[in-house]
Amino acid sequence: CCMVIKDVSAATMYDVLHDSQYRKKWDPTVLESFDIARLTANADVGYYACESRRPPAAPPSPMPLPRPQIHPSCASLSSGPSRGIVDSRVMLQSQFPVGVVLLRGHHDDLLLSGLCPKPLKNRDVVTLRSWMVTDDEYLIVNYSVKHPKFPPRKDLVRAVSVITGYMLKVTGPSSCIFTYLSQADPKGSLPKWVVNKASQVVAPKVLKCAHKAGQNYPEWKEQNSPNRKPWLYPEQNDLPRMDPSELTIQRADSLENVDESSSRDPRENEVAEDSN
Repeated sequence: CCMVIKDVSAATMYDVLHDSQYRKKWDPTVLESFDIARLTANADVGYYACESRRPPAAPPSPMPLPRPQIHPSCASLSSGPSRGIVDSRVMLQSQFPVGVVLLRGHHDDLLLSGLCPKPLKNRDVVTLRSWMVTDDEYLIVNYSVKHPKFPPRKDLVRAVSVITGYMLKVTGPSSCIFTYLSQADPKGSLPKWVVNKASQVVAPKVLKCAHKAGQNYPEWKEQNSPNRKPWLYPEQNDLPRMDPSELTIQRADSLENVDESSSRDPRENEVAEDSN
C-alpha cells in the first residue's frame, strides 16, 4: 500500500517509524512497545503489544474479494545497495488468508492496529528489525523471532510477522512516497470476515496514522531529546548487545491456536449450526 506525502520529508517519516517513545503518542492500539537488544549497528530485536479494537460491522456473506493487483506506484521498491533487503515485486492480496499485503523478501516488522476485535484477546509480537538508508531511500524491515526471555504470554495471543517493511522514497525536501507492506498471521481463531475486512482497511489506516504523526513529530521531538536518534547514530545506542545465535525464527505453526470462536460473527454461528 502506497501513499504520496507532500508535506513531510522522508527523513522525518523514518524517524517517526523508529522512535519507540513517540510511537506511544500516535499509535492508538499500542499497549507496550520497546526495544530489547541490539544485534548490529543497524539491527535490533523488539517487543510490541497491541490492544483489541472492535471492527466495522460484518459485511454480507459471502463477501466478494478483489483480484490481486500490482500497485503502479510500487512496481519497483528498491535499487542499488538496497536490493539485498527487499525484492522488487509487491502484490496487494486482499484475499490472502492471514495477512494484508504480500511482499516477497528476506526480512520484516508487524503492526496489528485494528486487527483484534473485542472480545478477542490482544496480540503481541517479538521481531528482529533491520534498516538501511541510501541517497534517496529509507528502509525498515523485520520478521518474528523467538526470544528466550520473552515467550508467549497467557494474557495475549502471540502473532507472527512473516514479512513486513516500510520504504520511504525521497521526492523532494519535504515530500516522499511511503510504502507499507505486511504479511502477518494474527494466530488465534479470528473469524474469516474479520481477516477479510482487516485486509482492506489496515494498511491504509497505518499510512494515514503515520502521516499525521509525521506532521507533528518535529515539534514533539524538540521537547523530547532532540539530538538523540540511535537509529541514525549507532554510538547513541545503549541497548544491551545480544548474540543473534540466541534467536530463532518464529514459525506460525509452532504456536498454539487460541479458541476465540465466541467472537464469531452471528452469521458464522448460524452457518455452523446449520451444518450440524
